[in-house]
Amino acid sequence: MTTFDFNGCLAFVLKWEGGYVNNPADPGGATNKGITQNTYNTWRTQQNQATQDVKLITDAEVQQIYQKNYWTPSGADRIPARLNLVEFDTAVNMGVGRAVQFLQQQVGTTVDGGFGPITQKAANSAPLEATITQYCDAREAYYRNIVAKNPSEQVFLSGWLNRLNALRAAAGVQTPSV
Repeated sequence: MTTFDFNGCLAFVLKWEGGYVNNPADPGGATNKGITQNTYNTWRTQQNQATQDVKLITDAEVQQIYQKNYWTPSGADRIPARLNLVEFDTAVNMGVGRAVQFLQQQVGTTVDGGFGPITQKAANSAPLEATITQYCDAREAYYRNIVAKNPSEQVFLSGWLNRLNALRAAAGVQTPSV
């Protein structure tokens, strides 16, 4: 059972982000626990520390990066439980701006990719089940569109959909029958 505070949502994300990978087909390059080498270099530079191989990232650094770069900017800390998991996981998987755009589309606000008070108010007053379901459906459509535009991405589709269906289950909504 997922808890919907930062630590619980991070535990869900880390189940899917895994350990060190450097898949030549992945434009993100070398990644450890979902943190790319570039993101890690930026983080360490901001902390006045020398850059180092992302293989050496600590759990404390992982937690700090996810909270500062994804949890807070995506607004996950200011929206209802369960929806915050969907928002956070999407921010990690697709970027903060895109996650906020998905949220804004589902709650009927201007889609600008910036989480502010209007988006927060709309997300907090939207029907939770429907919002989560529609958000996840939009995310699935986005994945399928990626593959339609670039068939070489087909290799990732099954993993993306497995993660999305696990997210749906953790957020308490049904996976659509195909």
